[in-house]
Amino acid sequence: MDIIEAIRTRKSIRGYRPDPVPRKILEEILEAANRSPSASNVQPWEIAVLTGSVLEQIKRRNIEMLDSGATPGFDTESRDLQGAYRRRKVELAIHLFDLMGIARKDREQRAEWNKKGLRFFDAPAGFILYAEDFLDALRTEFDIALITQAICLAALNYGLGTCIVKQAILYPDAVKELAGIPESKRIIAAIAIGYPDPDHPANRVWSDREPVDNISLWRGFDQEP
Repeated sequence: MDIIEAIRTRKSIRGYRPDPVPRKILEEILEAANRSPSASNVQPWEIAVLTGSVLEQIKRRNIEMLDSGATPGFDTESRDLQGAYRRRKVELAIHLFDLMGIARKDREQRAEWNKKGLRFFDAPAGFILYAEDFLDALRTEFDIALITQAICLAALNYGLGTCIVKQAILYPDAVKELAGIPESKRIIAAIAIGYPDPDHPANRVWSDREPVDNISLWRGFDQEP
């Protein structure tokens, strides 16, 4: 797939077919994404690739932790958002819940939808991206964001969909235990991956982007010949 087409067409997939993703394909995706840049070529990322019983155990444990009232490892609500930032988030939620037929005041259905995030949106495979806890947080998270995007773009070449899903690592200690990730590591991101279910209504979501003129500052071009 052309790289520009991949960037333009990538979107979050929240409904998957149950078909397993072959290990060879996942390896090829990581081989390509591993060429991602990092500050000073530190390459801080480490990646757990999960499927089968291990992934299912993590999905179940996440739901058990939520239902038990366990304290999450972080807040996913982005309560500090204001202005256009909050508007964009709200518009996406309205669009998604409308497609899913979930009413705004239907707390039960909204809670069930939240659980799908904790279950990697029921994808057959997933990536957990983590790094040594002693590494500088800002540089490390930036670098891991780069390889996360690369994984999502490379997946399109194989007809796969992805979703960067923070809910899946809401209980990082439980994820570490079940995935065999050492305690010295800090979990930073998770990606659901699988073959998209074309009939899933959530996969019809297409989020808007601000026009380039609204997000860019151009200077000096009036001097061009």
